[in-house]
Formats: sequence, structure tokens, C-alpha cells
Amino acid sequence: MAADVRSEASGPRVFLIGLAGFIVFETVAYLLLSWATSSLGQSNQMQAENTIVPNWVKTTIFLLGHLALVVVALLMLSNRLPRHYRGQIMRWFLLSLVVMFLQLILLFG
Repeated sequence: MAADVRSEASGPRVFLIGLAGFIVFETVAYLLLSWATSSLGQSNQMQAENTIVPNWVKTTIFLLGHLALVVVALLMLSNRLPRHYRGQIMRWFLLSLVVMFLQLILLFG
């Protein structure tokens, strides 16, 4: 049990590598999902006709797609990383859920 706990598992180098991976993953996920949903929704919200339904579809597809990508990444990383690095995966997963809503604002901005 003591062999799994190392001081390097939570050092600044590991944090920076995780942060860089997180930023790359979120950037690629946003670009992929914004491309996939580019034909959906209405860009101009101030129209006489109703824009709620098309934008709701775009929002739902974006959120479900992002959640699917994050869960697949979580499962792949938890299988491939050594045990002493796995504690950091959940922090990045929870941060990704928050960033998902910020990306949604960017999607319609």
C-alpha cells in the first residue's frame, strides 16, 4: 500500500501536466462539438419567430456530446494511468463539468 503513495503524485509538475492536458482536451472538445452543432440553432436571438426549440436542440446535443466525451476520457485515463495519479482525475472531471457550461455560453455568444 505504501508504494502507491508518492510525493510526486501531487507535485507541481504533475499539476501542470494535468492542466495542460485539460486545456488541450477542452479546446479540442469545444471545437469538435461547435463544428458538429454549427448547422443547428439560430445565431440571431432577436427574431420575430420562435428560436427556443432549435437552440434547445443545439444546447442538448452540445451538453450530451461533451458529457459523453468527458466520461469516455475519464474511463480511458482511469484504466491507463498508474494508481498514484488516479486521484487527480476526479478533480479534472468535476472542473470539466463546470467548464462545459462556460463553453455553452461561448457557443451562443
